[in-house]
Amino acid sequence: MRAMWNGTVIAQSDDTVVVEGNHYFPRAALRDDVVRPSDTHTVCPWKGTASYYSLEVDGQVNPDAVWYYPDPKPKAAMVADRVAFWKGVVVSE
Repeated sequence: MRAMWNGTVIAQSDDTVVVEGNHYFPRAALRDDVVRPSDTHTVCPWKGTASYYSLEVDGQVNPDAVWYYPDPKPKAAMVADRVAFWKGVVVSE
């Protein structure tokens, strides 16, 4: 699977986990040079508290386009150390 934004591959892996229709990539598959820290957090009742990264590619920023669960609840252990995408990030084979 490949995640692309702004014409650039930002993550690629043969090891994704699909949860609620979203592909969760290993964190190591996400390019460090395109992510920026974010202070945004949201709460999922069964997965826990999500944290976010913004993307920056060619001077364009996509705020909070990447999310992850730093400490997922036990039922969501499959998303530990993984990231997922939205806000225009295209995930495809």
